Order: sequence, then C-alpha cells, then structure tokens
Amino acid sequence: MTALPGPGRPRTGSGHLPLATRTTPLSLRRLNRWQVEGLREDLADLYAESCATPPGWEYRGRKDFLRRLTHDAWRPGFTMLTAQAPCLVGYAFGFPVARDGSWWTGFRGPLPQHIAQLTASGQVFAIGGTVVRPAERYHGLADRLQEHLLADRRALLGATLVDRTHRAACAGFRSRGWHDIGLLYRPPGPTVLRALVLPLAERTAAEPGDLAHPARIQ
Repeated sequence: MTALPGPGRPRTGSGHLPLATRTTPLSLRRLNRWQVEGLREDLADLYAESCATPPGWEYRGRKDFLRRLTHDAWRPGFTMLTAQAPCLVGYAFGFPVARDGSWWTGFRGPLPQHIAQLTASGQVFAIGGTVVRPAERYHGLADRLQEHLLADRRALLGATLVDRTHRAACAGFRSRGWHDIGLLYRPPGPTVLRALVLPLAERTAAEPGDLAHPARIQ
C-alpha cells in the first residue's frame, strides 16, 4: 500500500524529493476516524487507482482495503493525513501500537528486546498505509505524508509492515533510515510481511517545523 518516489530525480539535503516542484498548491489535512468514514469511497477509489491489481481482482482488492481501513480506524489514537491539490492525491494513516504487542503477532522468532520494551511502554507508532496517486510519486509526497504523520508524535519508534514481494518499497524504506528487523506472517492467506522500524528519538526540535513547509496542514 506504500507509494515511493521513483529513481533519477533530484533530492533535497534531507533526502526526499522537494514538493516545491509541484505546479499546483498542496494542502495537508489531518482527519479522525469519523471524518475518514465520510471519505471511504474516495479513499478506496484512490487506492484502486494507485495500486497494481491483477485483472479481475479489482473489486476484491478494493473490498480488502476497505476492510483493513475500517479495522485500523477503530484502533485507539488512529489518525489520517490527506493531501489535496485541490482534489485528493494521497494519504497516510497510522495509530499507536498497542502495549500488549498484538500488532507484532506472527513475527518470526523472538521480537528484539528493545522493540518489545518500547511497545510495552506505548512508544511505538505504526504507519498502517500510504497511498499516493501515480502522477504524484515523483514529488516525494509519500515521504512527506509519513514524516508529517510521525512528526507530532511522542513515540520513540516508527513501525510499518511491507509485503515481502514489494522489493522496491522495502528498499525505499531502508534508504530513508528504516531498519528491517525480520519477517511477520499475517493470516489469512500466505502473506509474508517485512517488519521495518524507524528510530525517532534522534529527531531535532527543528524538524517538525521544517516538515510543515511548503505544505499547509489544516
């Protein structure tokens, strides 16, 4: 579900592509679960447009996405960030990982001790999904949505799960400082996911303000 910037484009000193190359204004809006409910169909339409789906599986893929979104939206602390220019062009959503560690269910082998400790102390925030319109992927929008989502959190660790077969997505996360900590098996089906984490403790106080430019958060 994660969209990544393509190769061969100039990056800023912070490592992501500049939004300033856009030709239309971009605004970011933070939504709660009730606002997300009112946008379900638009969110699903953008997901279907942005994700490669085998012919004949479009309806099932859309249905599975809505099921996952509904489940995640009811997690405590859920939030979504949308990007509009002026129509919906992307979004990312996430939630604090539950202290009981249930989010890591299916992890192959023992969970690293420091991650288990941060989870138990409520200091891990998961990015549940990132969707960006294909035409926007060269502007670094996926990176910025994820960074904005994490910027005002007090979590010490970001976390996400990526389908193991999506090698480009996994490589993109690692190139931006995410660490691959192992595999996770999530039923139903044979889905094998890579668990990636991003240490947040080393962020400086100036970074959240920097992330807010040039996009405007409502």
